[in-house]
Amino acid sequence: MTEHNHQENTDVEVQGLNEEFDAGTRSLSDALRVSFIILKVIMIVLVVLFLVSGFRTVGPDEQALVLHFGTIRGAGEDRLLGPGLHWVFPYPVGEIIKIPVTKKVSLAVNSFWYYQRPEELLPEGLKKAVRIDPTLDPERDGYCLTRSEKQARQTAGSADSDYNIVHSKWQLIYQIYDPERFFRNVYVADVKPGQVYFDVITKSLKPFLKALVDDAIVTAMVDYTIDEALRSQDRIPKHVGKLLQQKLDAIESGIKVVAVQLTDTTWPRQIDGAFEKFITASQESQKAVSQALGEAGNILNEAAGPVAEQLLDAVENENISQAELQRLWSQIAGKAGEEIAEARGYRTEVVENAKANAEYLQEILPEYRKHPKLVIHKIYLDAIEEVLDNADDKFIIQPTEGTRGKEIRIKINKDQSLKPK
Repeated sequence: MTEHNHQENTDVEVQGLNEEFDAGTRSLSDALRVSFIILKVIMIVLVVLFLVSGFRTVGPDEQALVLHFGTIRGAGEDRLLGPGLHWVFPYPVGEIIKIPVTKKVSLAVNSFWYYQRPEELLPEGLKKAVRIDPTLDPERDGYCLTRSEKQARQTAGSADSDYNIVHSKWQLIYQIYDPERFFRNVYVADVKPGQVYFDVITKSLKPFLKALVDDAIVTAMVDYTIDEALRSQDRIPKHVGKLLQQKLDAIESGIKVVAVQLTDTTWPRQIDGAFEKFITASQESQKAVSQALGEAGNILNEAAGPVAEQLLDAVENENISQAELQRLWSQIAGKAGEEIAEARGYRTEVVENAKANAEYLQEILPEYRKHPKLVIHKIYLDAIEEVLDNADDKFIIQPTEGTRGKEIRIKINKDQSLKPK
């Protein structure tokens, strides 16, 4: 009886435990089901956020490259994204590189300017007089070398090491015109969170472009004299810009030189007084040369017209053809042209008179052969008539018997102011 009761109690306890286990299982199952639902929601939200994070906006002054695992995606025009909203695979699969293509960036280049102490950089009203070092310090003072006037007059193969020193300030304006070439061939530091890619580009490019500009300036300046460097505001900067663009194109940088400006030039401060005298003398010399060339041109133009210089060169040229020489002579004007025209007219007149006289003599030749004295007397009378017709005053003295052996004097130095009738 006791064992039977004990068995019944055991069964009751087991049944109670089974009921409690079923309730716990159900609770755990419900909790797991809810957890899976929440996890699915979180995963869906994460997927949505992941996909939404792929939307990128390209600014109106930008173009963008899309990278898939570091490789540029697309082909041809599809490799570049224009302004607007675009979707790309989010990081780490995809990455978008936005490059400003319309912004023009200015870079000041002061590598060739002399060293200035801090007190020299103060505003005008606060500046103080400073002592100028007697010589240039190559470690601090920047400068360019220009060829001398003597070199400018010599041939290109002449060996002369005489150069002049000039200080200069420059301004470079550039922009990126080919984003793909720029991205492939120009180093740009990694963009960290919070940084603007344009600012990183500008900072990374500064030492690179500055080195190229310095090289182009040094190469160009030795082709000009110091006078040309001090006065040129267009020619030398264009030369520097051309050299710089050639260097950028050689490395396929995708960068375009918009402009190069020579903002300031001066001679070394150590020779300020002497150089001002040199400049004054040089200006006076050039003025005298310009005046002499102008006068020479006026004289040549007055003497032979616009073709004077060409004709002068042609006369001194032994290889010029006679046809070309005659062509130039036919275009001659001025006093020489007038003299030639008068000479030609006089030649024509002489020739025509000779022809007329020859024709006249041929006409009277038969009569001369018949009556020579009569013909000669007629020619004499015609000549006397022509002479008397052209004379302003005539004095005819008929000798008589009473005047034989007597001297007759006639005053013929008449008043020159009286015009002949």
